[in-house]
Amino acid sequence: MIVEPREISMADIIDVDVKLDFVVGGFEFIEGPVWHPQNKQLIFSDIPANKMYSLSRGDEIDSFRVPSNMANGNTFDADGRLLSCEHATSRVTRAEADGSTTVLAAEYDGKAFNSPNDIVVRKDGAIFFTDPTYGRMKYFGVERELEMGCQGVYCVAADGQTITQIADDFAQPNGLCFSLDQRLLYVNDTERKHIRRFNITADGTITGGEVWVSVTEGEGEGHPDGMKIDSLGNVYCTGPGGVHVIAPDGVTLGVIRMSEFTANFAWGGKDLCDLYFTSSTTLYRTRVKVPGLALF
Repeated sequence: MIVEPREISMADIIDVDVKLDFVVGGFEFIEGPVWHPQNKQLIFSDIPANKMYSLSRGDEIDSFRVPSNMANGNTFDADGRLLSCEHATSRVTRAEADGSTTVLAAEYDGKAFNSPNDIVVRKDGAIFFTDPTYGRMKYFGVERELEMGCQGVYCVAADGQTITQIADDFAQPNGLCFSLDQRLLYVNDTERKHIRRFNITADGTITGGEVWVSVTEGEGEGHPDGMKIDSLGNVYCTGPGGVHVIAPDGVTLGVIRMSEFTANFAWGGKDLCDLYFTSSTTLYRTRVKVPGLALF
């Protein structure tokens, strides 16, 4: 791994000569990593294998959910319940403490979603997710005709009773995250290779949606996909060559370069300074200086 600094402050986030550790390999295509802060456990999806795995203390890998309905993105809510975006069913689901599954979103305006992809939960319990078409394609999902007619971004109200369409003009919306104060929602577009920024007003109204940053510079495979924010407000987004680190003012500080195509990542470990990468067939890990955010 080579860290490519573009600004001097990149050295405050990660050492340029940091070591990249191989954790475990042999997967088909892994995605959706999420860290359980209490169980000290990383959960991630292998989409085409139709499985989810967990990585626990001592780097022990275990089967977590089989079948997974070809789950992609995952997150936790404030109660520690796992939320997943399922490609095969085009649903957003929640795993309950008693082992049952609650369907949070399956359709909008009478039409089935394309294939929910990535997901975040606001502090008030509202759930935001993206809906590109990848899960209706061969290998990454189940081939079937589209119903929706657009590739949008949606919000499930905290009470679960209302689903609102935030935007319907993306080519392929993918990763998303909030700013630290949750007044901004960042959503990337894989096909258009940029990140858009929406404003969230005090009453929950969403406005804006302008292009914030283009993620096109760099050598190697990669495009906007997984995206998260660290505890200082820096936005990390996959892109050409690896993971791009972008300051709150939109300046790209540098790139954590990866030798294998990397779709997503998540912070973990006891101090949230272990950065895990889901890189196609392999799970990698490195150390950073700035921790991520605990989900609950």
